[in-house]
Amino acid sequence: MGWLLIVPMLLWLAAFVVLPTLILAIYSFCERDELGQVVYHFSSENYRRIFIDEEGKFGTTYVTVFARSIFYAGLTTMICLVAGYPVAWFIGRAPENRRHLLLTLVMIPFWTSFLIRTYAWITILSTNGLLNGFLQYTRMISEPFEMLYTPGAVVLGLVYSYLPFLILPVYGSVEKLDNALVEAAFDLGAGPVRAFQHVILPLTQPGIVAGILLVFIPAVGMFAITQLMGGGTDPTIGEVIQNQFMSARDWPFGAALGMTLVILFASVFWLASRRRSNFRV
Repeated sequence: MGWLLIVPMLLWLAAFVVLPTLILAIYSFCERDELGQVVYHFSSENYRRIFIDEEGKFGTTYVTVFARSIFYAGLTTMICLVAGYPVAWFIGRAPENRRHLLLTLVMIPFWTSFLIRTYAWITILSTNGLLNGFLQYTRMISEPFEMLYTPGAVVLGLVYSYLPFLILPVYGSVEKLDNALVEAAFDLGAGPVRAFQHVILPLTQPGIVAGILLVFIPAVGMFAITQLMGGGTDPTIGEVIQNQFMSARDWPFGAALGMTLVILFASVFWLASRRRSNFRV
């Protein structure tokens, strides 16, 4: 009966995860003809094109794009962790009758469309936007400065979009934390720093790992925020993959980029799982 209960989930995973990934893997070894049609002539040229340039040297434009995407995602994850952990701790240790209200405040951004929220930030950060207007009105600046279409704007948009995805898993771990263990650490002479390092952090570590994965993985492949708030000047891997499938019509190469991203996601998940096991030991 237990296996029968998870059959719908297994069918969903097979139809929408395993099968598309398999198709992507097959396409990544194919070629494209002059009309943009997929030719089932298998080779590893698409993967070679990612890492090796025409002169046979390592380090192409796509390696830089991957590095930029990882940097944006890593910085976003760090900021979300630093900003989100105290919020999750405050909500998890708040009285029970207030937790639902505080969680609702965290979830308010999801009440509106993702694109509406992104365009709202574009309006705020533009040269003639609300932020520049406020700073000029308060005479903090004399002339408007460019905030939109910069790396800072991209990271701001990513943090705003994914911060709740880190707060909620950490909140789940904090809520289950037995306060008696923290009090015991203080009774045994541990200060706030040692109690946090040796008691609180290990017990909330599952939520931290889950939050990091929920932020880092989608942030690497995000293309809407980076394209709208970054202006497309420094594209990320998500933008490049979208262009390969849409405008360039090079599906095999786009599939190779996608599979490389899948391998990156799997590596991050494996490292996070290994880190979690070592942390427990």
